[in-house]
Amino acid sequence: MQRPVRTYQWKDGKRLSLSDKSLVMGILNVTPDSFSDGGNWDSPERAISHTHAMIEEGADIIDVGAESTRPGSLPLTAGEETERLMNFLPEVLKESSVPVSIDSYHYETMEKALSAGAHMVNDIWGFQHDDGSMASASASFGVPVILMHNREDHDYEEDILESMKNFFEKSIEIALKAGVKEENIILDPGIGFGKTAEQNMEVLSRLDELTRLFPCPWLLGVSRKRFIGSILDLPAEERDEGTAAASLWGVEKGCTIFRVHNVQMTARTLKVWDALRGVNH
Repeated sequence: MQRPVRTYQWKDGKRLSLSDKSLVMGILNVTPDSFSDGGNWDSPERAISHTHAMIEEGADIIDVGAESTRPGSLPLTAGEETERLMNFLPEVLKESSVPVSIDSYHYETMEKALSAGAHMVNDIWGFQHDDGSMASASASFGVPVILMHNREDHDYEEDILESMKNFFEKSIEIALKAGVKEENIILDPGIGFGKTAEQNMEVLSRLDELTRLFPCPWLLGVSRKRFIGSILDLPAEERDEGTAAASLWGVEKGCTIFRVHNVQMTARTLKVWDALRGVNH
C-alpha cells in the first residue's frame, strides 16, 4: 500500500518525512507511574540521557508524556500535567535532534508545550475530549496531529471497526473545522484503549480495513501492551519481541510510525523488514 510522501519542516530546522519507510517513535514517560517504565526517566538528567540513547538507537520522533494513561491510573489536572511536563520539556527540546511530540489531551498543556517549541500533537482522545479547544490550539500552531481512537468502555453495540470508522470521521471533521490541514492528520487505532484483549486482536487482524479507508499516515502503538502479555504469558518488561512482531504486522497492514519503549530492537527489526520489501532507509 503506497502512500503519498509528506514532509514536515519546523522553524528550528528539524524535518520529518512520512512515506513507506517505517519510522520509530521513542517513548519518553516523565511519569512516576507508567505501566512499563514509570519512574525510570522522571528527572531532567535521566530524561535527557534517555532521549540521547533512543535517538542513537534509531528513534525518528521522541514522544513525551507527563501523565500515565495506563488502566486504573489517576488523571492529572491540566495544571499538574503542565507543571510536570515543563520541568523536562525545554531541555528535551534543546537536546533532541529529532522532532518531539507531546502526549496529552489537555489543550492548556499542549498550548504551553507548542509555545515552547514542541513539534507534534499526540491526543489519545482524537480531539473529542473537549469542546474543540485542543483542535483549535493545534491548528493555530500548524503542526502535525496524531488522533487516536479511544472510548470510556469496551461495550460496542455495532461492529468495532464500523464504530472506529465513525469515530475517526468525527475526529477528522473536528480537526478540519478547527483549521488543521488535512496533510497534518495522522491516525492511531488506539490498541489497548477502550478495547479488550480480544478486541485488540480483532482490530489488528482487520486493521487494513481502516488504513485503506483513511489513506493518511497511521501510527501503531502496541509496545508491551497487555494483549501481548496474554499471548506470551510474560510481564511488561519481557514483551519486546512480541512488540516487534506486532509492529511488523502493522507494516503489512499499512502503518508507518511505531511508538515503542525498546527503540533499538524495533528499529533494527523494521529496517530489515523494509529492506526485504524494497524500501530503503
